[in-house]
Amino acid sequence: MGEYDDIIHLPHHVSHNHPQMPMMARAAQFAPFAALTGYDAVIHETARLTDSQVELEEYDNERLNRKFARLMESIGEHPQVTVSYFLPDEHKAGGSYIALLGTVKKIDTYDHLLWMDDGTAIPLGHVVDIDFL
Repeated sequence: MGEYDDIIHLPHHVSHNHPQMPMMARAAQFAPFAALTGYDAVIHETARLTDSQVELEEYDNERLNRKFARLMESIGEHPQVTVSYFLPDEHKAGGSYIALLGTVKKIDTYDHLLWMDDGTAIPLGHVVDIDFL
């Protein structure tokens, strides 16, 4: 004779006072939960890779300065170029390199910005290359 033989075949109890819990609510009791709110976001952010900004060599700086001079001479024609520049990350150290194809609207030497026709403002110090089309 087993330990629970006296109750094993009794009918399932159904309360007359409380309604039966819906299956979805019952299943939610066993759903996983985040014990540390925001922990997944922190792990994801830490794992996200960023590049560090490289310093240009003297030769590369001279070449870039010649391209800036050419760009300033032809600014009235709104030249179409591909500008490669470093975009700092908003949340952590480093950033990424972007290549933007577009038309140069103006060069702001006071604020040191290169303005593109789509409204993008690129800090002149972050530009690493300019290719004329």
